[in-house]
Amino acid sequence: MPEQSRGILIAAQSDELTVCQGWGFANEEDQVPFGCDTVVDVMSMTKQFTAAAVLKLQMRGELSVDDPISDYFDHVPVDKRAITVEHLLTHTSGLAGGLGDDYEPVMRDELIDRAMDSTLQSAPGTVYAYSNLGYSLLAAIVEMASASGYEAFLVEHLFTPAGMTSTGYVLPDWNQADIAIEYDADDAAQGRPTGRPWAEDGPYWNLRGNGGLLSTARDMFRWHVALLEDDVLNQDAKSQLFEPHVREEPEDTHYGYGWVITELDGQTAAWHNGANANAYGEIARTPDGRAMVFWISTQAISDQGQWDFEELGPELTEGTFTRLL
Repeated sequence: MPEQSRGILIAAQSDELTVCQGWGFANEEDQVPFGCDTVVDVMSMTKQFTAAAVLKLQMRGELSVDDPISDYFDHVPVDKRAITVEHLLTHTSGLAGGLGDDYEPVMRDELIDRAMDSTLQSAPGTVYAYSNLGYSLLAAIVEMASASGYEAFLVEHLFTPAGMTSTGYVLPDWNQADIAIEYDADDAAQGRPTGRPWAEDGPYWNLRGNGGLLSTARDMFRWHVALLEDDVLNQDAKSQLFEPHVREEPEDTHYGYGWVITELDGQTAAWHNGANANAYGEIARTPDGRAMVFWISTQAISDQGQWDFEELGPELTEGTFTRLL
């Protein structure tokens, strides 16, 4: 890894964790090293959990990905009545990428109203365009279909069955000292994700469902292992999760549900990245679970030009993936 950078990387072959290697400090001032149980922001990798929650509800007969969003939201205008749950999952709804800053104090009903009032960028189902807004609406649909809070549903039906005790927004009982501090390009501490402007029950709704979940490398490995079995998601649900539904033009990749379907070292792989103002990371696994890589750097870039993890990411992920295969 680049000298003086900081982060965590894990690699797994099937259900065996073969590497869990931290580098640098999760807290420079107190010299706290990175480890398998350091809590980090997984950023847009949150989307795979939102997608899994939707599929869990479908397994339970409480929704269908073919449902129009008008089954869940009142006052859907004519131009948006053709939008389905699947369109939200695959970024083909035609909705904008977002409607404001992640930390703007927007609650659920206001977000829904803003989305319904917004101008569509394209007709539903016709164009792939990455939309954080779409995944926030999916989080709202999870709440409405389950009569439960978004995070509470994930904890009960995904995280707890998978043995993930340190993943969530506010419900895990974290020791604050275990949560990594993020750093800017000047090596200045920018605080912990839990110190950002959030509502009492998690991030405001421009971020909820599309990003901001906190987790650990060990919990992400546990999620990978859960996807090897059928207890959390059955085979049909996992097939939908990893199916290459729509092409990410102009790229030669496809979007599944919360995962990008691509090739690494000549092998089909499910992949996603995540980024915020300071951190960057990636996850990749073969759909059959034979190989898995997850890593996060809590200082994504150096102003001296020593590293930029968004540029290094493909080499780091594919290099590790190649060794595993």
